[in-house]
Amino acid sequence: MHIRDLIQFLTELSENNSRAWFAMNRPRYDILREEFLTLVTGLIAGIAAFDPPVAGCDPKKALFRINRDLRFSKDKRPYKTTFSASILPSGRKKPSEGGGPVYYFLINAAGQLHFGVGEYAPPTHRLRAIRQHIAADAQGFGKLLEDKKLQAAFGGFYAEGKLTHPPKGFAIDLPHIEHIKLKNFFVWKETALDRKAPAAVTATLLAGFRDAYPLVAWLRNVPLPES
Repeated sequence: MHIRDLIQFLTELSENNSRAWFAMNRPRYDILREEFLTLVTGLIAGIAAFDPPVAGCDPKKALFRINRDLRFSKDKRPYKTTFSASILPSGRKKPSEGGGPVYYFLINAAGQLHFGVGEYAPPTHRLRAIRQHIAADAQGFGKLLEDKKLQAAFGGFYAEGKLTHPPKGFAIDLPHIEHIKLKNFFVWKETALDRKAPAAVTATLLAGFRDAYPLVAWLRNVPLPES
């Protein structure tokens, strides 16, 4: 993937976020999109080496569209200024729909690589199931928190939106109650890109995703809610 060309395209798009500009530069976008698809295809194969179910992910379904959803937004700019993908066994792109833990990353116009693993803002039924599993598997969750590679790579969970008090039905003296208060079970990292070394993007992502695999494995063991 031509990282320098991608960042240049996203920079120009951020400065000219209009349908007219995009139409004129569509050939550039199509080339970069195809290169990004190749990158994601390689990532899926790399992740599948330590997380075999991911081999079933369709790379085309893993990519997010560049068009923004403007239906409920006051910001009417038509295009995102990132290339991003979300990788999980089903190939679904919306973990908020209950698709389970994901490997997610984006490249932005500032030349940064952002990536994360886990479940961000899971729906209410899924969030409650995760919290219940923490309470039921206090020892296993404790081992996850102590995983040295996970902690070294990412630190703690993404804490935005954390509750002040325990959620309804959870006692204040439960083990890991501070984690039960979380609304996201997701780890996140940001790093500057080396524009001359596209292979480093794959290596960086695979290393981070591998370090976070224990979180993926634990989340996959969360029992499905009763119907």
